[in-house]
Amino acid sequence: MVRPPTAQSLVSRFCSNPTTPSIPNTKKSFFQAPTPPSSAYFSQSRKWVSFKIQHSAPQRVWYNKQNGVEEVKDGTSHGNDLENGVRRKKLAVFVSGGGSNFKSIHEASLGGSVHGDIVVLVTNKRGCGGSVYARDNGIPVVLFPKTKDKPDGLAPNDLVAELRKFEVDFVLLAGYLKLIPVELIRAYPRSILNIHPSLLPAFGGKGYYGMKVHKAVIASGARFSGPTIHFVDEHYDTGRILAQSVVPVLAKDTAEELAARVLQEEHRLYVEVTTALCEERIIWREDGVPLIQSKENPSEYR
Repeated sequence: MVRPPTAQSLVSRFCSNPTTPSIPNTKKSFFQAPTPPSSAYFSQSRKWVSFKIQHSAPQRVWYNKQNGVEEVKDGTSHGNDLENGVRRKKLAVFVSGGGSNFKSIHEASLGGSVHGDIVVLVTNKRGCGGSVYARDNGIPVVLFPKTKDKPDGLAPNDLVAELRKFEVDFVLLAGYLKLIPVELIRAYPRSILNIHPSLLPAFGGKGYYGMKVHKAVIASGARFSGPTIHFVDEHYDTGRILAQSVVPVLAKDTAEELAARVLQEEHRLYVEVTTALCEERIIWREDGVPLIQSKENPSEYR
């Protein structure tokens, strides 16, 4: 079995060869900005860093419906089976609405293409479509945040403690409209992803969500749009971009038509990125830019 390259060997491989490799196949889904070919890869001075998070947590505990946590329908433990030496990851998904990206990732997990399991759903709307789907599939539901209208919701530190109890490795935001608390960001560094329905940094930030994004794209005259997956920091839509995919904006598009086209691409892209995340193929460049290592050719990044 061929062992994957270490960070040190990657440094040696790239630094010892002064020739810039060709740009990866543009049919790949990960968007490359229109820059000179030499920027598709990296100069001799750049170094590669493989960044893997280890989250310590106690044994799994199953809860009754109290303190914002709903009982899971069965107590089946998710396996820790290894695939090519990589442990199966445990995922928490956050939703505020129908949760179509959540459903796509869950189906991919059940189908075996994602080497991970969704072990808990977090929502600020107990009755949203994503929550209903989670309950129907035996996934525990956690209510967050705690408000005057939702006194049984969790406070930020309690949410972190709850995710620890579920042994969560990564957090995936899938249409969650609340700002993520700093307590969670500090507890899960470089381990929280969000998907946004535009090509960030355009049409992002506070107030840009859902149909508002697509209406703004059309009004601007932009010829292209598409989803962006980025790591989460303490602000809206400003974290490091991991992947993007481009869809055309047609001359007679309505916001609804553009939204449907972008959403279809969201489902595909989020599954691809979650697959790479669970297989530990996210590599961080020395300057803090995250890249995805190709599974077929580990010497290529995008």
